[in-house]
Amino acid sequence: MTLEQLRIFAAVADALHFTRAAESLRLSQPAVSAAIAALEAEHGLRLFDRIGRRVELTAAGALLRAEARSILRKVEETGAMLAELSGLARGTLRLVASQTVGNHWLPPRLARFAVAFPGIRVDLSIGNTEGVAEAVRDGRAELGIAEGAVSDPALMSERVPGDRLVLAVAREHPWVERGTATPGDLAAARWILREPGSGTRALFESAVRAVGLDPADLTVAMTLPGGSVIRHALLAGLGVSVLSDLVVRDDLRDGRLVAVAGLDLPERAFHLVRHRDRHRSAAEREFVRLATQDG
Repeated sequence: MTLEQLRIFAAVADALHFTRAAESLRLSQPAVSAAIAALEAEHGLRLFDRIGRRVELTAAGALLRAEARSILRKVEETGAMLAELSGLARGTLRLVASQTVGNHWLPPRLARFAVAFPGIRVDLSIGNTEGVAEAVRDGRAELGIAEGAVSDPALMSERVPGDRLVLAVAREHPWVERGTATPGDLAAARWILREPGSGTRALFESAVRAVGLDPADLTVAMTLPGGSVIRHALLAGLGVSVLSDLVVRDDLRDGRLVAVAGLDLPERAFHLVRHRDRHRSAAEREFVRLATQDG
């Protein structure tokens, strides 16, 4: 068994799809299939059940996945240690971020880090707050940056300045003339929202309860996976939403969207999420230092 076989196996086990795993590894699909077949033949065990176009882990595959993650994580930690000894001339930093952070807050900070440490490769995945916590807990990411607070005994988090949520509507919306929305308006609105589990959705529901409404009683016309796609729905006049000011900053400035009153939406901190028991690499420490500089 080689580290390359383990790396390929872990990618397939995570994706449960040979083609997607091959794309993530930048390998051909036949090469990935051949590596898994060789691993199964070498040990006389089936690691995946092929069900049509899908694959599922067998009991043996599930056991190997846990061991493979542990081994590969140790290899990466060793590589990080060597990178530190080489003065951060090379290495990898694995990040995971929630949607608003990854698409709007992170890009200028990643650019700042790339200029300072061009030899460090950054691998970034994007999900929601729950996905950030899971990736850091499982060791698939060294550092997570989430919009929502994370409550997990295995993890620790640090608050950093984030954004502000705004109640946004298209400029033609009837709320614009009044500049505010009453609780009755909010109850009757067609809402376009992030999915449950996102930090934005959690804060929205908290703000709705504060004005005496039950989030379960609202009309959620659309549940969409990111702020950018919600922004386009708002511009098309399909409803109202609560979004990060980072997502709609240009639209608010140019008048395409309008922020109205009606919900108490305070400034929001983002959360840097780490595992309590894992080593902090020099690359991760330098990224945090640069990312939290003013501006």
